[in-house]
Amino acid sequence: MSIKNIRLEVMQLLEKKVDSFMNDFLIPVEKIWQPSDLLPDSEKETFFEDVTELREIAKELPYDFWVVLVGDTITEEALPTYESWLTEVEGVDSEGRNGWSKWVKHWTGEENRHGDVLNKYLYLSGRVNMREIEMTTQHLINDGFDIGTGKDPYKNFVYTSFQELATYISHNRVSQIAKKFGDKKLSKMCKLIAGDEMRHHHAYGEFVNQIFKVDPSEMMLAFQYMMKQKIVMPAHFLRESGQKISSAFEHFSDSAQRIGVYTAADYVDILQKLIDKWEIEKMNGLTDEAEKARDYLMKLPSRMAKISERLVIPEVENVFKWVQPALVK
Repeated sequence: MSIKNIRLEVMQLLEKKVDSFMNDFLIPVEKIWQPSDLLPDSEKETFFEDVTELREIAKELPYDFWVVLVGDTITEEALPTYESWLTEVEGVDSEGRNGWSKWVKHWTGEENRHGDVLNKYLYLSGRVNMREIEMTTQHLINDGFDIGTGKDPYKNFVYTSFQELATYISHNRVSQIAKKFGDKKLSKMCKLIAGDEMRHHHAYGEFVNQIFKVDPSEMMLAFQYMMKQKIVMPAHFLRESGQKISSAFEHFSDSAQRIGVYTAADYVDILQKLIDKWEIEKMNGLTDEAEKARDYLMKLPSRMAKISERLVIPEVENVFKWVQPALVK
């Protein structure tokens, strides 16, 4: 039997558990927070006063912070790309509306709220150029992305396990910085988003854990493959209006590293957490090739940590079209 057919069989086996996954890792629509819970209420007489207060507090936040918040928002708003990518994964049958397609739709529904609330906050803040942000978002959706997973569910679930934890770290750190500068509402907003991302990380991590139980060697090889080629962030093709795909993501990453929102050390830490989560060291019944993959993965964090220590982050802030320095302290 081909590798593709084996993966399909494994996905069909796990599909029987999708309903329990949804109960464990997703929250019903009526119970989960919505963007309007966290923003000034336009139905209230105090709406304009509340917006004025939001704008005043927003003035305290520094330039790199705004760049990171905008980049995070754009990443969240490129959701159509992520949904269409997941519906193409082997074993996800959107036409037949199987269990996996149901998961993708409900996961998308939860994620969609993140871009909604952040976009509205940015719009009300008066600190950013919304048209430039909107053009970057449209470019990112137009350009799509290539994260190197193809339609392979094993590789895709490694990617999502890693990426959801990375977004948890990013949103949680933004929350902490916002709180430090006195923006309690933005802090709460980002903390709630981070909570969603952590639940989703646990979900995709459990999918991988379940696959390891039935197809350990191929799952190990998929894990190694993804770490060898490195996890590419969803916003890797980020670009501003009038520009080609170039260094915008690099400059965004520099801002994130400068203020400690997401660093090279975090990348290494996430890798180690996944190795521990899936108990890679204790894995039994592996083929010779998978044993070599396991050895590679066990040594990788320390190798990458040494490389990350040598990275030099530019001290000069890049000026983005999204955020004009004149609008920010």
